[in-house]
Parts: sequence; structure tokens; C-alpha cells
Amino acid sequence: MAEFKLLINGQLVAGDATMDVINPATEDTVATCARASIAQLDQAVAAAKAAFPAWSKTTIDTRRAALIAMADAIQANVPELARLLTQEQGKPLEAAMGEIFGASAFFRYFASLDLPAKVVQDTAEAKVEIRRKPLGVIGAIVPWNFPIILMAFKVPAALLAGNTIVLKPAATTPLTTLRIAELVKDLLPPGVLNVIADANDLGAAITSHPDIRKISFTGSTETGKRVMAGAASALKRVTLELGGNDAAIVMGDVDPVATAPKIFNAAFQNSGQVCIAAKRVYVHESIYDAMCDELARLADAAVVGDGLEQGTQFGPLQNKAQFDKVLGYIEAGRRDGNIIAGGHRQGDKGYFIRPTIVRDITDGSALVDEEQFGPVLPIIKYADADDAVVRANASDYGLGGSVWATDSDKAWELAAGMESGTVWINKHADLQPHLPFGGAKFSGLGSELGQEGLNEFTQIQVLNMAR
Repeated sequence: MAEFKLLINGQLVAGDATMDVINPATEDTVATCARASIAQLDQAVAAAKAAFPAWSKTTIDTRRAALIAMADAIQANVPELARLLTQEQGKPLEAAMGEIFGASAFFRYFASLDLPAKVVQDTAEAKVEIRRKPLGVIGAIVPWNFPIILMAFKVPAALLAGNTIVLKPAATTPLTTLRIAELVKDLLPPGVLNVIADANDLGAAITSHPDIRKISFTGSTETGKRVMAGAASALKRVTLELGGNDAAIVMGDVDPVATAPKIFNAAFQNSGQVCIAAKRVYVHESIYDAMCDELARLADAAVVGDGLEQGTQFGPLQNKAQFDKVLGYIEAGRRDGNIIAGGHRQGDKGYFIRPTIVRDITDGSALVDEEQFGPVLPIIKYADADDAVVRANASDYGLGGSVWATDSDKAWELAAGMESGTVWINKHADLQPHLPFGGAKFSGLGSELGQEGLNEFTQIQVLNMAR
């Protein structure tokens, strides 16, 4: 059994304290892991700073090889890592395996990229070249809903660019990350990757640390504002992937029976704990009743349970705080609309909530206007598609959105009018490593994934020589 130690300067070390990690399906302790102190955070940053000069001077082929070796190590341990992820996060084992495999694939993808110098002028008068150089120490902060795949949005890109890293997983899901750190610790020079765990008490120290040059953060919008404020003191770069209240607009020309399962999966994957889940669905009045009925049927048939049990489709909410918050949104739905499926917790142990469908609700309800981040979905009726876009845009959030239609030209037109970083047509939440991902408005700053995401971990340098 892994001891779940911190990784600092290439060594596994005990924390200055410890903390218990809870299985959200049973409310029992999965394991006790190391908990870093401020002093240990400072040691991790110092190690990363000391390792940076040599690592930044390695060839990109050397860094590619390291990423591929890390991908191999993750992939070779999928069964162990997936089971551990299910125990601490709650998601079904099959989904956990997909997340671990996905993380390995993202490491391999970034290993395929390059950062070539770009000659923009080569004349008798001057030669001008643009280069991309590493920034230094990166602080990477990862949330609890997808702790491993979201780590893989950050770590391989930062490393390939020549940076060093201090990585902090969420307080409620540190175990799988710490175990991966143990698996890969000898694949990098000491100090290049450091992994610490905390009890939600080191975030401010990371964001304001004078020796960290960039923060890559995924989490809530309110926490993102604090990250940005903390980073301002040292004018450090920030990439913020924050909250979302993604609207799905369903046109009247679709088949409700065929479309409802896709909407349902877009909303309830990972028990709704997805930043880009469909969180409010605008359905044309001509198919509104049929769509509500189909979604309710799917919700009633859903298998909710412990992620380690065969056949489970949806696990628990990840933590007690989120569980209580979602129950509050269900009460808002009960007050402002009609619950036609779910609407209650399941069992008396574990943070289980049945998939919940709320109809006859509209904008102005907290369930529609706010990010519920859980298995409760409001279905809103509309008559005019252009008005539905206006209503979808009347939000502080702008992470993702989708349009569902048979008329692809009209769908494209409506999608282009949505104020979101990504808009899908006849699908939702399709993230791929080569496609940049980022939010508009209160949903974030900067991009992750793709060449654009890699570039975020670099500083442009212009070399301009007279001839």
C-alpha cells in the first residue's frame, strides 16, 4: 500500500502533518496522507527554482522523452490508479479508468508538440525571430472533480516548455496524484516536479509566492478571483479555468427520443460535477413535453451507487459541502418549478443524490442562474430561438454551450451568437487534447490544451538584429 507522501526535490517525504481522505460513497476513511506545511511549500518552490536553470536548457527531445516515460508509468498502473481514484473521488470505476488512460494520452499528445523559432523577417536590413522561452516555476492547482485528467492539462505542457512545477491537488482528492508522483519521481531530475497536499490552507501562499512565475488554476470562479488577486502582487501570469453554467439550446426540429440521451449524458456525467456539463437546457415549446418526459425516464432508470460496484452509472457527490449545496438547489427547483424525476438523496450513507429533472422553471431561479455542479437539471421552455440565445447569454458565465438541431445552418448561426469559449453543435463537452479550451466572461482567462495551451507556459522573446 502506498504511503502517500509528498514529492519534494525528487524525494518522497512525510508531511509536517497528516490528513484523512474520505470515500464519498461510504463516508469512511480511504487513507491517511501527508499534509504539507508552509515550510514544506517553501521547500518545494525552492527545489523547483533550483532545478529550473538546468531543466530549461535541456533539449525539447529530452523533455519529450520524459513525458513519454511518465505516460508509460501512468498507463502501466491503470487498474491500481483507477481503483484509488474511485475510492477518493466517487466516480464509477470504468470512468476512473477512462480518466487515467486519458491522462496518459494527454502526456503523449504534448510530447508530440514543438516550440520552433519563427522567423518573421529576413532581409538585407534585419533578421527578426520570435522565440518562446520557459517562464520558471509554475504553480498548478487542480480541483476534485477530475483530479488526474486536469493535472494532465497542466503538467505535460509546463514541462515540455521547460518549466518546473509545484503541483497541488484538491484537499479531498490528493491520493491518486501523490501515487502518480511516486511512480514518476525517478523519471525527472530532482525538483522539476514537486507535489504537495494540503487541507485547503496553502492556496493563498502558492498564488502569492514571489518565486512562482505563473499559476495554472482550475476551480470555482470565486476562488479564481482570489487567485488572480494573490498573483497580482508579483505580476505573475495566470491561466484560470473557472465555473460554467453551460446552456444547451434544443431546436424544435430534433427527435426528442434520439436527442434526450445525449442531453442527459451531457448533464449528468460525473454526477453533474463537470465544469462544462449542460447545466440548463432551453427546449422549444413544440417538443418541450416530449423532451421532459424522455429525460425523466432516463433519470428514473439511472443506476446510482458506489463506483466500485459493477453496473453503477453515477457515483456520489464528491464531498459533503457539495452534497449539501446541491440539495439546496433541489429545493430551489422544488420551489420554482416541478420536479418530475429524482429530487432526493439516495440512502442514508454516502453523498448520493438521484438524477433530478425540473420542468416548468425559468430564468430568475437560482437553479437556472447559478452553477449547481451536481445532478439536477432545469428544463426551460422557449418559443423563439434567437430569444433563447439572448437568455443563454444573460449570464456571468461563458465556458461552454451547445445547440441541438437538424438544420445545421441555423444551428451554426445560433452557436456563433453564444458568448462561450466553446460551443458545440449536436454534442456537448467534447474536449480533445489538440483543441484549445478556455472560458469567456467569469469562466476564466487564457487557454489550456492545444498549441495555444502550450504557448501559455512560455514567454515570447523577439530577437531583432540589424544587418
